[in-house]
Amino acid sequence: MLSSNLFNRMPRHRYNDCMPSEILSSPKNPNIQLARSLLEQGKARRKHNAFAAEGARLLEDGLASAFPLRFILYKTSLTPRARLVLEQIKPTQHAFEVDDKLFDSLSDTDSSQGILGIFELPELSQPARQGFVVILDQLRDPGNLGAILRSADAAGVQAVCLPPGTTDVWAPKVVRAGMGAHFRLPLLQWPWEAIAAYVDGMTVFHADMRGQESLWQADLRGRTALLIGGEAEGISPEGRALATRSVRIPMVGETESLNAAVSASVLMFEVLRQRSQKV
Repeated sequence: MLSSNLFNRMPRHRYNDCMPSEILSSPKNPNIQLARSLLEQGKARRKHNAFAAEGARLLEDGLASAFPLRFILYKTSLTPRARLVLEQIKPTQHAFEVDDKLFDSLSDTDSSQGILGIFELPELSQPARQGFVVILDQLRDPGNLGAILRSADAAGVQAVCLPPGTTDVWAPKVVRAGMGAHFRLPLLQWPWEAIAAYVDGMTVFHADMRGQESLWQADLRGRTALLIGGEAEGISPEGRALATRSVRIPMVGETESLNAAVSASVLMFEVLRQRSQKV
């Protein structure tokens, strides 16, 4: 079993040290074992209260955020952008060089940039009540979930609620598809009771292709929560009980429904459009 404080007891090798450092080459190295467990297991992410972010772009966003960095792993052969990331780390932050073959065995991507970081999950206090919230109910596909978070960040969503039944938001494929949104959005993995209390007083719009009113007719300028269901199962009974109104996206073609990420993006940007208009 890996201790959540294991990284504190490991030999440290910093990229910006003057002294040459050992290249990690054993799959039994504690850093490698911790990274692998976080990349592969949701229970490990919960136990260690940490997650992995791979790629130079994600590392740039992570280092610029308030998320505590535990350590970085990088390949001997790095892309120029990944090397620039290493040059930006602070003296108190630690990076370990990894044998290329061993790093590739960890990587979750087909064309790795050769760098990944292990970050601690944030300790979120009860956020202030917001005016624009998204609830993602029974979203199973990691790529769709990450894409929705990316759009939510761009559309000005102030918090995302993730009830039970939605895939792990800190899974590597979700983090990668989110393109840095994880470091900027409050992601609230709460039970339904807590979500219901949080959105109390808001109008909860359920996205439904047979919704009561067209998205273009709905007034989304007030305190609004958008409830988005998964493509396979839609919304749960708990989500249906929470919804106060339903909206549909106008369509003129013969397609019956849109991809969940596309639907969510259309809905979120309509909120942004309405709120951007001059009264």
